[in-house]
Amino acid sequence: MKKQPGSRKCFLCGRQNPIGLKLEFYEDSEAEQVRVEFNVSDDYQGYPGVVHGGIVAAVLDETAGRAMILHGTDDDLFATLRLTVRYRRPTPTDTPLTAVGWVERVGGVGAKVAGEIRLLDGTVTAECAATVASVPEEFRTGWDAEKQYWKVYE
Repeated sequence: MKKQPGSRKCFLCGRQNPIGLKLEFYEDSEAEQVRVEFNVSDDYQGYPGVVHGGIVAAVLDETAGRAMILHGTDDDLFATLRLTVRYRRPTPTDTPLTAVGWVERVGGVGAKVAGEIRLLDGTVTAECAATVASVPEEFRTGWDAEKQYWKVYE
């Protein structure tokens, strides 16, 4: 699988964010999905032993949105216009998890993407549907200084 770029300060993929999750995303081109294997510590719990719902939503948002890179380039930045999350069961902390994202449809205002968080046995703990679109040009101008840090980190 091909590794996707990460950034410097992003909460999810930022390599230099001291409180970030430091997730590493991979492209499964055969399945047309983006995948990340991760573990969330108790530092990010809502209830004891359960990942906070906001963290679950953030992981789903990032994973589903990154699926757009599968059909473009690493420079195809996106913004989420709408995110709907369905929490199917508690997502446990300190447990191996996999998040998967994919593109459902491209066209219109942007694209429809979706994602899931799964336990090792395949049980889905949460799922999302989202609408994403290209970021506005004024955002891209501010991104130029940070772009050097958007790369594949070994």
